[in-house]
Amino acid sequence: MKIAVIGGGINGIMSAWALAKAGHDVELLEKNTLMSQTSSASSKLLHGGLRYLENLEFRLVREGLRERQWWINQAPHLAHPIRIFIPIYKDSRRPSWMYRIGLKFYDILSGSKKLGKTQSFSSSQLLNKCPSLKSDGLKCGFSFVDGQMDDKALGVWAANQCKGNGVNIHENTAVEKVDEGGKLWINGDEKQFDHIINIAGPWAESLLRESKIKSKYELDLVRGSHIVIEGKLSHGYLLEVPHEDRIFFVLPYKGQTLIGTTEVRQEINEPIEVSKHEISYLIKAYNYYFSTQLTTNNIIEKFAGIRPLIKSSSDPTYATREYEIETHGKFTSVFGGKWTTARQLGKKVVRSI
Repeated sequence: MKIAVIGGGINGIMSAWALAKAGHDVELLEKNTLMSQTSSASSKLLHGGLRYLENLEFRLVREGLRERQWWINQAPHLAHPIRIFIPIYKDSRRPSWMYRIGLKFYDILSGSKKLGKTQSFSSSQLLNKCPSLKSDGLKCGFSFVDGQMDDKALGVWAANQCKGNGVNIHENTAVEKVDEGGKLWINGDEKQFDHIINIAGPWAESLLRESKIKSKYELDLVRGSHIVIEGKLSHGYLLEVPHEDRIFFVLPYKGQTLIGTTEVRQEINEPIEVSKHEISYLIKAYNYYFSTQLTTNNIIEKFAGIRPLIKSSSDPTYATREYEIETHGKFTSVFGGKWTTARQLGKKVVRSI
């Protein structure tokens, strides 16, 4: 079949690769450049999502935990294991027993794909490992191992695998509209395909609207912002935002320290940029846990991306991270999708057509 894949983020790239390997003639159409939007503005983690266990998303977590190993095996120059510490304080919203149970499930769901052992620490043992943490109120802690990546470079690597499997990639090619009969329009010109895959991430819903195609799914667009500061870390941290159920990460990245992320709803036509409020929010959260205090002068980089979550909760913290595939005639749309599980999503796209 001759298939058009609309969207040059990681999910579009991995779906195009899967379709090409299945023997289809594939064209990948990206309105900007590959990996230039959401997929290159992640927290740089290959993970199942420890927090998603609270939402009982066991299938998604298990899938992510198995897939992180695949990425690390395929591109070890761009992805590697990282140990992440979780300090528990007297005012932590989740007690230590909850983390212990969650990490046990995380290990079980990893199966044979476990990247390293989960560890428990007393407060003194944790401070010995993590001397930059504040000691006041520290009760104990844990550590576990997930994966870390260079998201943009890893996506470009995957795109090169697409090309090697015969995918024709067209950058700076905006699709104006589509129909359910396999037609799409670029600069007013009509092109016919046997099937079209709309996997444009946050812009998938906009394409449906422009094409007057109705869907039973609705996207919740949530901005995630990060800041980068000077200072090299040897490991990462998973931390609760003070007095909130949300968590954030402090991670080593390219010789610096990455802090994020936020969750702020926004419209598709609004600028995708880090707000002053988000900067203040992340600095305040960081300073709550570490002896060395940050100011805005310590920031050397900042970036933001929009996550296309399927609308399922009034609070984006609890919105599902699952993905859905919907087909109308010769036109299929993908809603949601995580970076880590993009390969499995691609396999499901193949089966769906």
